[in-house]
Amino acid sequence: MTLTKEKKEKEMVDAQAGPAEATMEPPADPARAGVDAQAKRIDAENLNIYYGEFLAVKDVTVEIQPNKVTALIGSSGCGKSTFLRSLNRMHELIDGARVEGSVLLDGVDIYAPSMDPVLVRQQVGMVFQQPNPFPTMSIYENTAAGLRLNRRRLKKTEVDGIVERSLRGAHLWEEVKDRLDKPAGGLSGGQQQRLCIARATAIEPEVLLMDEPCSALDPIATLAIEDLINELKRRFTIVIVTHNMQQAARASDFTGFFNIEKSGDPGQLLEIDETEKIFSNPTLKETEDYVSGRFG
Repeated sequence: MTLTKEKKEKEMVDAQAGPAEATMEPPADPARAGVDAQAKRIDAENLNIYYGEFLAVKDVTVEIQPNKVTALIGSSGCGKSTFLRSLNRMHELIDGARVEGSVLLDGVDIYAPSMDPVLVRQQVGMVFQQPNPFPTMSIYENTAAGLRLNRRRLKKTEVDGIVERSLRGAHLWEEVKDRLDKPAGGLSGGQQQRLCIARATAIEPEVLLMDEPCSALDPIATLAIEDLINELKRRFTIVIVTHNMQQAARASDFTGFFNIEKSGDPGQLLEIDETEKIFSNPTLKETEDYVSGRFG
C-alpha cells in the first residue's frame, strides 16, 4: 500500500519528535561566559555500529563537549555520518542496524532498554544534508511541526511565540515574517536549510546534529549557516559532519578525524583534538596528510 505524501511527511517529523510528557533531567544553570543555556555532553564508550553482520564503525570512545561545535572529517565511507546518526539512534531506521557499547547524554545511556528512541530524538535533533522542509506545509507549519506532533497543549499565542523565536534564532524571521502562510517550497535553498534548523530548535533539544548541512548551498548561504552555528552553540551542543576543511577550521572548536584502512574495513576515529591543533600540529601523520590534502 502506498503512503500519501502527507503521511510520509508526518513519519519524517515523527522520527525527530517526541512525547511532551516524557523528559530527561533539565540542564543545570549556565556556569560559563558565552553560554545562554547549559547544554548536555555526549560520551561514546567503546561504540561499535553494525548493519546486519557488517561492522561499519569500530571502537569509538570520545567525549563531545557541551556548548561547543565538534566537526567530524574524513574521506567518504569512513563512518562519519553513521556515527553521527548513532548519537540520536536515527541509524536504527535502517533494518538490521545495531550497536555495541554505549552513548551517554549527561550520563544517561540513550541505548538503555527502557529508553524510548523517540524521546532521544527529541533531546538530540538532526539537520540533514539536503534541506527537507515539508512542501505541503506553510513556513509557519514547518516551524511548529515538532510541537504539533509532540501533542503539546499550547495556546495559539504560545505557538506563535515559539515560531517567531525559532525563526529569529535561525536568522530567518525578517525574511519570512510577512509570508508565514506561504509554502516552504518557495524558499531558496539556504532559507530552506535555516527553516529546517528553526524546526529542529523549536522543540528545544539539548544537542544538534548536522550532516553536511551546507553541501547543497552556495558560498554566501554557507557562510550564513556557519555564522548561525557559531551562535547556536550558546544554547546547544553541536556535532557537524563536513567534507569542507575550511568549514571545519572556521566553524568548529574541536575536530575529529575518521578513516578506514581499506575498502570494506570499519571506520575508526583516529584522532580528535582542538581544531587549531588538528589543522596546525596533529598527532598522527594520517591526520596531517588528510587535512593538508595529500589524500581524501
